[in-house]
Amino acid sequence: MTISTLFLAWQDPQSRSWFPIGRLTFDGELYKFVYIEGARNAQREANFSLLHSFPELTKEYKSIELFPPFANRLMRPSRPDYNDYIQSLNIPRDRDDPIAIFSRSGGRKATDTFEIFPCPKPDENGLFHIHFFAHGLRHIPQCSRDRINLLQPNEQLYLANEFQNSYDSQALLLCTKDHHIVGYCPRYLATDTLGICREKPDLVHVHVERINPAPTPLQSRLLCNMTAEWPQESYPFSEREYQSIVPNHQVQTLTR
Repeated sequence: MTISTLFLAWQDPQSRSWFPIGRLTFDGELYKFVYIEGARNAQREANFSLLHSFPELTKEYKSIELFPPFANRLMRPSRPDYNDYIQSLNIPRDRDDPIAIFSRSGGRKATDTFEIFPCPKPDENGLFHIHFFAHGLRHIPQCSRDRINLLQPNEQLYLANEFQNSYDSQALLLCTKDHHIVGYCPRYLATDTLGICREKPDLVHVHVERINPAPTPLQSRLLCNMTAEWPQESYPFSEREYQSIVPNHQVQTLTR
């Protein structure tokens, strides 16, 4: 049985710090949601409030349908711009299931501070592939945004640690070969990626997957593809903050 895994992250509006707070899994028949240890960190450090659909920290929630906090982030296939949206994610039309969409789009909305990201699986060569949209485009100058429009599919991008960033010393810039900053690597990838780069920088490669020109919103402008070879003794998102809070014996089932 193949299980797909997504994580839910929350950003504190005051400090702008990101916290992974939950894990959604799907085995082809059943969706499950649990809070993870990062939710406790968010409560302790930023007064995070539990979601209305998941009111108890130590429960496991199950459903044959996608939970509302996630389903509400999907575009309806009946919308006239749905095909354009799927194309902007570079997903084949026959593979536009919720897990695939969230793995590319992040499920971001302008009205809240949540983001969804996938837990990648290794391919036959032991490589992990992660797609993401470049973050922080509203914080870069117009000349850098103009440079994004000139990027080509498969063009290599380079990572640089912005260690003097007052909000996040682990921030990773995305740069072109001619030294233009074209965005940021998502925060949820920064810790693991920075650790690998410090040890063996040749194990991480970022390429342009797709450019979605204006009027596409900035948060969906630059789609990147990261290929990484994690050290054998580690695995993406294996730190304590990503571990489930739920005891094995304590389960709550939602019926729909």
